[in-house]
Amino acid sequence: MPQLAYVDGRIVPLSHASVSVEDRGLQFADSLYEVCSIFNGQLLDWPLHIARLRRGLAALFIDFPMSDAALGLVARRLIAANGHHEAILYIQVTRGHAKRDHPFPKAARATLIMTVRRFDFAQRRGQQQTGISVITLPDLRWRRVDLKTTGLLPNVLAKQDARAEGAFEAWFVSEAGIVHEGSSTNAWIVKNGTIITHPLSEHILPGIARHSLIALARADGLTVEERPFSLAEALEADEALLTSTTAPLLPVVRIDGHPVGSGTPGPVADRLAKLVSGEIARQTGWHG
Repeated sequence: MPQLAYVDGRIVPLSHASVSVEDRGLQFADSLYEVCSIFNGQLLDWPLHIARLRRGLAALFIDFPMSDAALGLVARRLIAANGHHEAILYIQVTRGHAKRDHPFPKAARATLIMTVRRFDFAQRRGQQQTGISVITLPDLRWRRVDLKTTGLLPNVLAKQDARAEGAFEAWFVSEAGIVHEGSSTNAWIVKNGTIITHPLSEHILPGIARHSLIALARADGLTVEERPFSLAEALEADEALLTSTTAPLLPVVRIDGHPVGSGTPGPVADRLAKLVSGEIARQTGWHG
């Protein structure tokens, strides 16, 4: 079955999908995106993704002439047309195309792009059993990373640095030594049974997996603190982990080459992973 994309009202073969060379998403990264998991052909946490997209569009003053219901209908049509049961839905909304000029164009109409690609979530089982490693880097990004914009060059370079060192992820650390988040994930540590993650602010993306894990953990009687934690704390933590749409949860067993706790996945990460799996099954019927 050929890969299909949606571009401004049309579902077309991915190889034929295109936008104007003067689209502001290309020229200025004047655009937002969302990445949603598909399990058993069903979208996970769809209302939360749409709410975050709408918040970002409002913050950037981008008018999006489509209702939530219409966007959901188009997304599900594209998923069905691609025929993947385990996949990732990518959504991008740009301010549209216009003559290249910094001020907002008066007549531009938002561009909507969506793609679906197969994703093997079962691969995460092995990583949950062994754990993964992260490196740390200075946080050189702009100051509104809470908006999911496509201006991701610092994230791309950080991820490449991680891969070059044989690590799964890079964590961004402030000048004050505070761990903000990963290049494409949210960061967590566990100390004395308490789960700790950076509070919502302009320093981190309000991750959907982050939001869900906090709710699941608290409902299961676990203590979660939303507060800044330092790299020094992370190195002394009992456990560490990361979350994202595509992870969805992975134990971190080494930071900059130093073992975290015992150097193996711990009991809290294992308990949380089971909670996440249960929620995926509840929403989509997927059991892996």
